[in-house]
Amino acid sequence: MAGALDGLKVLDLSRFIAGPLCGMLLGDMGADVVKIERPGKGEDARAIAPHVGGESLYVMMYNRNKRSLGLDFRHKRAQALLRDLAAQADVLIENFRPGTMERMGCGWGSLRAANPRLVMVSISGFGRGGPYAERPCFDVIAQAMSGLMELTGEPGRMPVPSGAFIVDQVTGLYAALGAVTALQARERSGQGQLVDTSLMASAITLLLTAIPESVLLGVESTRRGARDRYSAPANNFQASDGGWVHLSAGNDQLFPRFLAQAGLTHLAADPRFASHAARLANAAAIETIVAGWVAQHSTAEVVASMAAAGVPCGKVATVGEMIDDPQVRQQNMIVELAHPTIGKLPMHGLTVGLSDTPGELRRPAPSVGEHTREVLGEWAGLDTAAIDELLVAGVVGGA
Repeated sequence: MAGALDGLKVLDLSRFIAGPLCGMLLGDMGADVVKIERPGKGEDARAIAPHVGGESLYVMMYNRNKRSLGLDFRHKRAQALLRDLAAQADVLIENFRPGTMERMGCGWGSLRAANPRLVMVSISGFGRGGPYAERPCFDVIAQAMSGLMELTGEPGRMPVPSGAFIVDQVTGLYAALGAVTALQARERSGQGQLVDTSLMASAITLLLTAIPESVLLGVESTRRGARDRYSAPANNFQASDGGWVHLSAGNDQLFPRFLAQAGLTHLAADPRFASHAARLANAAAIETIVAGWVAQHSTAEVVASMAAAGVPCGKVATVGEMIDDPQVRQQNMIVELAHPTIGKLPMHGLTVGLSDTPGELRRPAPSVGEHTREVLGEWAGLDTAAIDELLVAGVVGGA
């Protein structure tokens, strides 16, 4: 069965996470995604450890369902070839610093003139304009500068970044959304457009109510550990076996259920806990009581008890425990992708399910230039002799 984006041609010039994730998501849904890399070393992320079977796990997580073409941008002929490929593409993804594509003669104006239907997805650290446009930026820099890092960690201690590259991931999602939105608009207008997103803008969307609280109420949000900002009890609690659970029973529907299940119904008459607002004002007090109850039971007992009562609660699991979770397995949230040097490569599955045109894991991340001949033949219409000449000249690289 063809994927939802079958027939769509995507050039992925991006590196690291945000751009490659965008391309991966389009590839998962059936697009033909060609990853453009420097011959030999490939993108910088290929050097990032750990390596298994000679390949970076980092790269393999974000580049499945792609083909690779080695292209040396230092060559004028390579830049011209890139323009030719872009003329055949539906989407081009790049996350160079602003101005880099223009210096290669492949800026938005040039590419649009050659292919008015092209959708160009441009991902940057801070946006294409403004005083920070030329600055380098990584996920953690955006976490720091957006205020997100100030919200993360224990009260009174050093701010810490998220345990995952959450800003890169969210930016990749926004970029993919921008791409398919622009493609839908193209169905009406016949014209492509520039999609502009940044790490900083994406990080700011994760702040929830912190922005209006600061502007309208003069309240600066800061670190609260695992405690929920908007309800109580909602926090991490340690069970009798040393494991941790996150239990959330803060609203006026869940709190009575928790009390009944825990045998603490007398607390319903306590004015400190009689309403959502009262519990939030007395979060430390109610969570001390909850902690005492949880400490009398094992992790599994707490989770099962709350599930029976319809109260959200989950074990704070290790990655290994998550991988073996029966729900994760049954829903194919973790899959094994066949890989030529590793054998079976475990990774996240398809997050979005479509009933009629489902996504598919067709191929693992490619080696650098693995499909150079294939792509130049199919996309650029070059014959074997022409490709051989480009290989000898060092314009392209690959098998």
